[in-house]
Formats: sequence, C-alpha cells, structure tokens
Amino acid sequence: MTLAMPFECLVEKHMPFSTGELLEKSAKDYEESWNFPNCVASIDGKYMLLKCPKLSDLRYFNYKGFFSVILQGLVDARYTFLSVDVGAYGRQSDSGVFFTI
Repeated sequence: MTLAMPFECLVEKHMPFSTGELLEKSAKDYEESWNFPNCVASIDGKYMLLKCPKLSDLRYFNYKGFFSVILQGLVDARYTFLSVDVGAYGRQSDSGVFFTI
C-alpha cells in the first residue's frame, strides 16, 4: 500500500475544478461585493527569492536581478483560491505563467 501525496488527498475538497456554475457564482459575488461586473477572478504573482540552483542556467534569474521562482494565484471575490501555480521560472513574466496554469 502506498500513501497518497497530500496534494492528491486535498485538491478535490480545497481546490475543486472550475465549473461554469462556480465561475458564474464568482462573477455574481464580484458584482455584488465590489461593484465590478464581468469579472470571475483576480490574479497576482510573487517572485520568491531562492539560491541559485545547482547546474542551472539563467531561467531562474529574473529582471529584478536575483534568482527566483514565481508563486501565482487566482482568487474569487471572497479571497478563496481557485488556482495556484508554484515554481515557474523567475525569468518568465506573469502573463507567461498564467497561460501555463
């Protein structure tokens, strides 16, 4: 018997697959709470500083002048995560990470 990874155990409960119903509810919440119609989520990213990985090239080196990975999240109107991406190369832009989620 093998133990499942924590992500595999928790993902369905805490980060369900985005359905049309979930996105419609999120859009309704944005309009009612923030008076921001036609919005289903907010996105932001953060460069997380790290030591230069062994045998790495410049993929981790960002425009700010340090080695990093990108943490990017998508949240609904109530600040609940809809999607998370961790570990994109620091050299990528936020839009490049968004299209790979």
